[in-house]
Amino acid sequence: MSLEAKLQQASVEFQKLQADLSRVVEARQRLDAQLSENELVKKEFGQLTPENNVYKLIGPVLVKQDQAEAKSNVNTRLDFIQSEIRRVEGQIKDIEGKQEKKRQSSFKYRLRFNKPRLLELPRPNCLSNSF
Repeated sequence: MSLEAKLQQASVEFQKLQADLSRVVEARQRLDAQLSENELVKKEFGQLTPENNVYKLIGPVLVKQDQAEAKSNVNTRLDFIQSEIRRVEGQIKDIEGKQEKKRQSSFKYRLRFNKPRLLELPRPNCLSNSF
């Protein structure tokens, strides 16, 4: 494979990694929003008295739900969301590491590709006597 083809392939792979990173960062942002929402619900549940009723929206209908069951569901969702955040953060670190490796290899290919051209450039005459 020619040096130019390697450089082109490295560039395409780097762009793919950028798109992957963007997708994963968006997923992380959605998880943050879900986490905030569920933490708010948990906080609201903390203010309930045993006499308060809890309802769950199922389709177009509000269905009465046991308070303990509702609290348990929210805690389970929070645990799941937090584990997903850890998983996504791992993906972000992995992609960033791959990006850095691809950036370095692309830089090396670019240097090797441009080196012959740099050697062909005319050199300034530093020893001229133009005083």
